[in-house]
Amino acid sequence: MLLRLRITLPDQPGSLGRITHVLGAAGADITQLVVLERGEGRAVDDITVYWPDSAPRKPLVESLLDIPGVSVEGVWGTREAPGTYPELEILKYITTAGDRALATLLDSMPVLFSADWAAAGTEEDPRAVVHSSWRAPAEIPFPADTPGRPTAVTLDSGLHVISAPLPPLALTLLLARADGPAFHRIEVHRLTRILEIFLTLPAVERGVARRLRLPG
Repeated sequence: MLLRLRITLPDQPGSLGRITHVLGAAGADITQLVVLERGEGRAVDDITVYWPDSAPRKPLVESLLDIPGVSVEGVWGTREAPGTYPELEILKYITTAGDRALATLLDSMPVLFSADWAAAGTEEDPRAVVHSSWRAPAEIPFPADTPGRPTAVTLDSGLHVISAPLPPLALTLLLARADGPAFHRIEVHRLTRILEIFLTLPAVERGVARRLRLPG
């Protein structure tokens, strides 16, 4: 299976080499590394690895924590294939999805962001769920007030979410991750850019409006 590890490490020569050595010795096959941030002598990296399905994760984390100055923010499963640009493929499909444009976007969000589920609902109370992806709960924890821009928070339940407005559609989007770390600001920025492109596609607003008018 694919695992994603978010690791904070000293931003100095040799630190990353020690991490890759430990991962390799533990049996993890590194497939991708993304630097999320650097500054003040620290770096935050997302590392994607192939990991045996039956192997426990705890020894892997413990071996990383033995490296001086290293902390592990989270280890969680991902379905995002390394080295690909899936958002480009999704946006291509959306241009021809018609009334399914919003559903196509929401169904793709968990894969694009290594999250658990996504949903969209009306802004007016009582909120009505327009579409939710696989694994979304029956009760979607929409925020009391939709933020003016995509915003990441961790709920009291421990669920990590990004709430985002879809202004032309009068909808609120919610992306959720139960396992792993809170959404990083780079992930929030990435979602913001995807939504900006999505909302400029000519067919999107018309298609969603038609879908909202459908009975049932």
